[in-house]
Amino acid sequence: MEYPKCPKCKSENTYAMEENFVCPDCFYEWNATEEEELRQSEEVVIKDSNGTILQNGDTVITIKNLPVKGMSQSIKAGTKVKNIKLTDGDHNIDCKIEGFGAMAIKSEFVKKA
Repeated sequence: MEYPKCPKCKSENTYAMEENFVCPDCFYEWNATEEEELRQSEEVVIKDSNGTILQNGDTVITIKNLPVKGMSQSIKAGTKVKNIKLTDGDHNIDCKIEGFGAMAIKSEFVKKA
C-alpha cells in the first residue's frame, strides 16, 4: 500500500498507525481528513499589482520597465505577456516574451489584462 507524503516535510517515509499517518522524519502525525484540509490551506494565491488573483494561462501586462540580466535592452512597460504559468518562489510567473524568450517575472510588476 502506498501512503501519502508528509504534509509538513514532504517525506515519503510515512506509515499508518491506527487511523493516523505518521512521519518518522519530522514526527508529524495527521489523519486523512486533516491531510485534505492542509492541502487546501497550503494552496498559494498569486496576485498582480492591483490585487487581482492570477491563474495559469492568464494574459498580463508589465507595469514598469524590467531590466533583463545579460541583455542591453529591458522589457518595456505595457508589454503584453500571454499564457503565463504560476510557480513557487520569488519570481512567481514563468512565461515567454517575444524578443526575449523564456522569462521569470515577479507578479508585483504586472497587471491582469
